[in-house]
Amino acid sequence: CKEQSLFGGTLSIISFALIFWLVYSEINYYLHSKFVFKFSPDIDFDAKLKINVDITIAMPCPNLGADILDSTNQNAFKFGALEEEETWYELAPNQQKYFESRKHFNTYLREEYHSIQEFLWRSSHTSIFSNMPTRNKKPAAPYDACRIHGSLILNKVAGNFHITAGKSLNLPRGHIHISAFMSDTDYNFTHRINKLSFGDPSPGIIHPLEGDEQVTNSSSMLFQYFIEVVPTSVKTQLSTVETYQYSVKELSRPIDHMKGSHGMPGIFFKYDVSALK
Repeated sequence: CKEQSLFGGTLSIISFALIFWLVYSEINYYLHSKFVFKFSPDIDFDAKLKINVDITIAMPCPNLGADILDSTNQNAFKFGALEEEETWYELAPNQQKYFESRKHFNTYLREEYHSIQEFLWRSSHTSIFSNMPTRNKKPAAPYDACRIHGSLILNKVAGNFHITAGKSLNLPRGHIHISAFMSDTDYNFTHRINKLSFGDPSPGIIHPLEGDEQVTNSSSMLFQYFIEVVPTSVKTQLSTVETYQYSVKELSRPIDHMKGSHGMPGIFFKYDVSALK
């Protein structure tokens, strides 16, 4: 025998809503990803190392040369070629907005360390930073910068990717950069890094140098980035992605031989591969 009432109907609705919520919570908890991080020696010695580059330097393309020399004394002529594109260093408003967002994002991660690492791995945040948008308005001034971009397949050994004054000339025992027809006042290694990564893209992996910009008023400035590349295997129930992460230390100083600060002005990325995976 059942007697219908307003109070009983309300109580039934509340009870069914609570039951459905509890069932949904249990299923969601069961399906929720759990992260297990493991380290092991990297024994894949025959693998290749892919580097992805998109850097803009505040110098004309004819005055620049990009090259890679690794510990086997092979240079970029064996690995492929990067594209050079004449452009303007100053960004258009839509490009500036994009780059500032990316710069702010990476700066936040550096300040917060890895306190939001699970959020990064659970989300496909990399989709918001795909490629630099095209200019919505072109300046009337002539080109004053060079965009160097592309991918190279390298040996999985330590190497030195560098951008300096003068085009690279391949020699039997290495290479040289010819800058005899340039004066020191022609140098300007102010640069913006839109992309610098190793391997194939994977959600959850942040590349620390992407969104970095260095501005200098000195014509003879040396920028050095010391990079440790860590082979990374991202495994899920559906797929496995072989890629790389890296950490970096930065050092910049002006070249002044009179004061004992020797070297070659330019941008140098000195990378080494970690023995741990």
